[in-house]
Amino acid sequence: MKDMKWKTLSSTYLFNDRWFKVRKDVCETPGGKIVDPYYVYEFPTWVGAVPVTGDGKIVMVRQYRHALEETIIEIPGGCVDDTDKDYQEAIARELLEETGYSFSTFDYLGRISPNPSTNTNLLHMFLARGGKKIAEQALDENEEIEVILLTIDELKQLLRENKIVQSMHVSCIMYALEKLNELRF
Repeated sequence: MKDMKWKTLSSTYLFNDRWFKVRKDVCETPGGKIVDPYYVYEFPTWVGAVPVTGDGKIVMVRQYRHALEETIIEIPGGCVDDTDKDYQEAIARELLEETGYSFSTFDYLGRISPNPSTNTNLLHMFLARGGKKIAEQALDENEEIEVILLTIDELKQLLRENKIVQSMHVSCIMYALEKLNELRF
């Protein structure tokens, strides 16, 4: 196969904050073309899960998303912290913090990119099973999250009605439904 990887000649950070960084790269293609500027957005690595309780309910969350100015339904998840030993530990922590539920098993569903043309990060997807509520939510300072429990049929209906708009979450749900033998191609 043809090597298509670009060579980065220089990088300059235009914005550098805890959750978001923007850099301007100067690149050279294998054919020798100089691409200047090429903007790259750096975000932390994310984890997300479709969590299923012991009695088969799907644990979802509702929260306000200011960029859209809407309250939307999502799967629980968030950023991988430096203290997390791996992605599974990160999603288990996020699930407990956001929902108060602990899960007995985790199936890794793979990784997806929010936008590989500009973003450096990935979302690592899980199906969490055997959920049991063991605590109250332990939310971050700016989080207001409502936990909702859905049947698989209710979740599928939300997908049909385009009521889940976070595209990476829709992808994770589809992989989870396939793993649960609830999706037919």
